[in-house]
Amino acid sequence: MQLAAIVISLVTTVIGTALAARAAAYIYQVVKTGQPDSTRTGNPVARTRTVAVEFLGHTRMNRWGVVGVAHWFVAVGFFTLISTLVTAFGQLFDAEWVIPVIGHWLPFEIFTELVGALTTLGIATLIVIRLLSLPGRAGRKSRFAGSIAWQAFYVEYTILGIGICIMVLRGLEGALAGVQSYEAAYLISYPLVVAFRGLSRGTLENLIYLFAMLKICISFAWAITIGVNPSMGVAWHRFLAFFNIFFKREEDGDVALGALRPMTSGGAPIDFEDPADDAVFGVSQVEHFSWKGILDFSTCTECGRCQSQCPAWNTGKPLSPKLLIMSLREHAFAKAPYLLAGGGKDAEGNEIATAEQLKDVPAAALAEAERPLVGTAEENGVIDPDVLWSCTSCGACVEQCPVDIEHIDHIVDMRRYQVMIESSFPTEAGTMLKNLENKGNPWGMATKARLDWVKELKKETGIEVPVIGEDIDPAEVEYLYWVGCAGALEDRAKKTTKAFAELLHTAGVKFAILGKEETCSGDSPRRLGNEFLFQMLGAQNVETLNAALEDAPTKRIVATCPHCFNTIANEYPQLGGHFEVIHHTQLLQHLIDEGRLLPVNPVEGLITYHDPCYLGRHNKVYSPPREIMDKVPGLRQQEMHRHKERGFCCGAGGARMWMEERIGKRINNERVDEALSLNPDIVSTACPFCLVMLSDSVNGKKASNGGATGEGAVKEHLKVVDVAQLLLDSVKALPGAEAQSETVDA
Repeated sequence: MQLAAIVISLVTTVIGTALAARAAAYIYQVVKTGQPDSTRTGNPVARTRTVAVEFLGHTRMNRWGVVGVAHWFVAVGFFTLISTLVTAFGQLFDAEWVIPVIGHWLPFEIFTELVGALTTLGIATLIVIRLLSLPGRAGRKSRFAGSIAWQAFYVEYTILGIGICIMVLRGLEGALAGVQSYEAAYLISYPLVVAFRGLSRGTLENLIYLFAMLKICISFAWAITIGVNPSMGVAWHRFLAFFNIFFKREEDGDVALGALRPMTSGGAPIDFEDPADDAVFGVSQVEHFSWKGILDFSTCTECGRCQSQCPAWNTGKPLSPKLLIMSLREHAFAKAPYLLAGGGKDAEGNEIATAEQLKDVPAAALAEAERPLVGTAEENGVIDPDVLWSCTSCGACVEQCPVDIEHIDHIVDMRRYQVMIESSFPTEAGTMLKNLENKGNPWGMATKARLDWVKELKKETGIEVPVIGEDIDPAEVEYLYWVGCAGALEDRAKKTTKAFAELLHTAGVKFAILGKEETCSGDSPRRLGNEFLFQMLGAQNVETLNAALEDAPTKRIVATCPHCFNTIANEYPQLGGHFEVIHHTQLLQHLIDEGRLLPVNPVEGLITYHDPCYLGRHNKVYSPPREIMDKVPGLRQQEMHRHKERGFCCGAGGARMWMEERIGKRINNERVDEALSLNPDIVSTACPFCLVMLSDSVNGKKASNGGATGEGAVKEHLKVVDVAQLLLDSVKALPGAEAQSETVDA
C-alpha cells in the first residue's frame, strides 16, 4: 500500500506540476500578445495594499453575504492549507510524520482544524448554492447561465474532496497517536478520532497512506486539468486574480468607473490633431486590446455577479458582461497559436506573417484568426453587434466584479472601431452625432434656444440668471452653473434647471451660466465610440471654461446632469481642463446644512429615489439626495430593492438615450415596475436622462390604465421629479393645498 501510494502520488505530482507550469508560461505569452500599457504599475505600494485588502478582507465578495463568507474560507484555505499537502507527502514515507518545529504546536494544529473544517463547509455551501441556482431551473435569472458547468463543479468537488481528506487524515493521526480524550488539537476532528480508535496500527497506517495519496492525487489531478485547459478561468482565477487586481486601472484601488480611458494605439494616446499614419483606432482584433485586457479575459471566474446586475441581461437582451468576457477569452486563446507564430493583419487586412511562420499553426487557430471580432452569427463574429450596442455603461458589472475586470473600457474600445472606422452603429445614433457636429446639442436645436429657460424663469419668477462675462464679472461668481443640453433644451429637464436656479437665488448664491457659449459635454458621443467628436467638443468646452473662469477665485462648477458632471470632473483633465465640479444635490445639501435653504412646507407622500448610474456608481454620490429628502417635511422614503451600489439603470446611459430599444423589455419599464411595487406617490431622481426615461415609462403606463384603479394600476397623481423640484416646493413655504398642486404640476 505504501509503495503504491508513493509511486502514484509522485508520478501525479510530476505530471501535474509540469503541465501547470507549462500552462502558466503559455498564459503569460498569450497575455503579452496584447498592446503595451505603461499605466498599470504606478504606486506599487498602494497597489500591493489593494491586493492584500481585497483578498484578505474579501471586500468585493463580502457584499454577497453568506456567499462571500463561504468563499473567504475557500480562498484563504486554498493557500493556507498548503501545509497539509506538505504533511501528506511526508506521511507517504512515515505515517506519523509532521512538519518539523510547528507540526505539534497547538496553535498550528487548531488553525489546521478550523481552516480545514471551515473550507470544507464553505465549499459545500457554494456547491449547494450553485445546485439551487442551476440555469436549467432558473434560466436567465441564474447568474451561472452560460458558465462552463463541468469546470465549475470539477473545481468545487476537488476542493470538497481535499477538505474531506484533510479532516479524515486528522482523525487518523489522532487515532494513531493514541488520543483517548477530547483535546484542543483535535478541536473538530475528534469524533473521527473516536471512530478510528479501535483499528489496528497497521490498518491506521495504511489508511493514512491511502488518504495522503488521495489528497495529493486530487490536488495534482486538478493541476493536470488546468494544465491542459489554460483558458479555464474558474480555476486559474485563484492565481491570476492577484495580478489582475494589482494591475487594475486606478492606483488608489478604486474600480474602473467614472472616466473612460483615452484612446490609445500601441500603448500611446492618439493625438487627434496629428494622428500617426499607422495609428489603430479602437479594437477590431483581439490583439488590439491591451495586455491588461487579455489578462482580464483570462481571469474571469464565470461567477456571474456582473450578469446578475446587468440591466440589459435582466430585460432579455443578448448582452451578458460575463458571456462577453468569456467569448473574448475563448477567442484569444483559440487564436493565440497564430499570434504567437507572428501572425496578424495590417490595416488593409493583409497577412503580415510569412507562410514559413504559419506552417505549423493548427488549422483551428488559422480559422479563428479569420473571425471578425464584431459580427453577426452569419458572419461568424465573436461578439454580436446587438451585444455590443445593448450596453448602457451603467457600471454594475465593473462595480460587482470580484476580480476587477474592466468591462466598460473593453466594450467602448470595440465601439470606437465600429463607429470611427466601420461607421457601423444604430442609425438613430447617427442623427444625434450629426446634430452634435452641426448644432452642439443632440436635438439639433438652435444655439439661442439654450437661453429660453432663462426667459421662462424671469417671466415666471422675476429672477434673472446672469451670463458670465456679459452680466456678471467672473470674480463675483461663486459657482458657474453648467446647465447641459437636456437641462437647457428638454422640457421636463428644464423644470429641474429652473428649480435649481431659483433655489440658488433664494440661498443668495452668486452664480452664472455660459449661455450660448455652452455646448455638449461629449458624454454620449464618447460612450457611443466617437472619440474624435468627444475630443472636439471637449477641447472647445475646456477652452471656453478656462477663459470664463480665468479671473474667478476658484474654477468651481456645479452641474445638474450627472453625465456632464462626470465628464467635466473626470474626463476633461485628460484634455487639460482642471476644475472643481460638484453635483447640484451636493450643493443643495450644503446650503441646507448652512441654513441658507430652509425646507418648511410639507410635501406629503411616499417617495422612492432612483440612483442615477453616473452620480451613484460612477461617482459614489449616494447620500446628498437622500439627505435632502430627509429634510423635506411630510416625505416618507422607501428604497427600491435595487438601490445605491446595486441600483438599476434607467436605460439611457452609454448613448442608449439616442437609440431605440427593440429587444426584450424596455429597461425604463423594468425600473418603473420595481418602483411601482412600493405603491409610491412620487418617484424622484437627480438626473435629466433618468427623469425623461422614468417619466416616459410612467406616462405610458398611465395611458394603458384606461381609467382603471386598484392593484396593478398606476396612480394618476404619481409624479417623477428631480430632488431639486421637491426641495423648492418645501422651501417656498406655500400653503398646503397650493404646495400639493405645485408638486403635482412639477
